Amino acid sequence: MTLDAPETEIVAKSRIACDGPGPALGHPRVWLQIPVDSGFVECGYCDKRFILKGGPADTSSTPES
Repeated sequence: MTLDAPETEIVAKSRIACDGPGPALGHPRVWLQIPVDSGFVECGYCDKRFILKGGPADTSSTPES
């Protein structure tokens, strides 16, 4: 059984920063690189998943006809 990430965000760039859900519940800012082959990366602190728009993990977009 796999669990979904606590929070996901579709992003346009493959390099992003995460510093948590806010000042009180945040964590140190970390820079993350989304691998081209998977199309997503998860933050090691808060487990937020960042999905590259149009990448292999982006199931929200539909292919253009």
